[in-house]
Amino acid sequence: MNNTALPHTRRQDRRPFLQRLAHKSEPWLYSAPSLILIAAVMLVPLALGVSYAFRDVQLLNPFSGGFIGIEHFKTLSQDQAFYRALKNTLWWTGASVFLQFVFGLILALLLDKPFYGRGLVQALVFLPWAVPTFLAGLNWAWLFNPLIGPLPHWLHALGILDAPNNILSDPQLAMWGPIVANIWWGIPFFAITLLAALQAIPRDIYEAAEIDGAGPVQRFMSITLPFLAPTIAITVLLRTVWISNFADLIIVMTNGGPADRTQIVASYIFTQAFKRLDFGYASAIALVLLVLLLAYSMLIILLRQSMLKKD
Repeated sequence: MNNTALPHTRRQDRRPFLQRLAHKSEPWLYSAPSLILIAAVMLVPLALGVSYAFRDVQLLNPFSGGFIGIEHFKTLSQDQAFYRALKNTLWWTGASVFLQFVFGLILALLLDKPFYGRGLVQALVFLPWAVPTFLAGLNWAWLFNPLIGPLPHWLHALGILDAPNNILSDPQLAMWGPIVANIWWGIPFFAITLLAALQAIPRDIYEAAEIDGAGPVQRFMSITLPFLAPTIAITVLLRTVWISNFADLIIVMTNGGPADRTQIVASYIFTQAFKRLDFGYASAIALVLLVLLLAYSMLIILLRQSMLKKD
């Protein structure tokens, strides 16, 4: 009797399990088309690019494409141009993000105060963000050209330059050209996000602090900055990753010169892939940059989480 009842018992136990499984998998079935599309558009090219880093892929060599292991990374470890580009990337990213954040915060604080014509001023402030990067780089390259642009003559008149020369051709100053263009182009991003965060702070807190005798600096340090901290963390993280991969302005303005003084990792990848047509080596460099940016992102996230736990 027990033997005849066992299969029936198993069927009874199996049926609720299948129902539970179907119920749990139902949301995934509805989202399956989107997940498949994301995998096809994002994950497949990523996996293909990673595979190129371990293969000899040269467009001008029809016999290339074979698996070579870590040979690209061995070559990269001895590539002095890559280390110079990595150093330039740190300078390019750090200066751009810091100055964009500082000027964006100042702009957001000014726009947070009501005044006549604030809407028009906000539209004008956010205008650089709508300019294509190629056009922005071209305009700034013209501005730094002493033949057609005013900036070298203004800098010479202020005593900053000894002569009205093009700083984009000066190995010691060339990096400042793309950095200034990047600051101008990226300030609206910080201004927009920080202004939105500022407007979400309850005004009653400022009024209570002012009644208690807190000055403007105290209100900024004790109220504004703590409320802005989450927005600052995410915006700085995003801009750091974006600017590290952002080579448009450098390619348009200096093309990595003079003497590779403005060559960053992203532009070096562009040079290897689309000028030397060595997609395998370019993919290896891109994979190293990806790992470095992932490590940076994880560090920022862990620091933010540790700060939240302390609070």
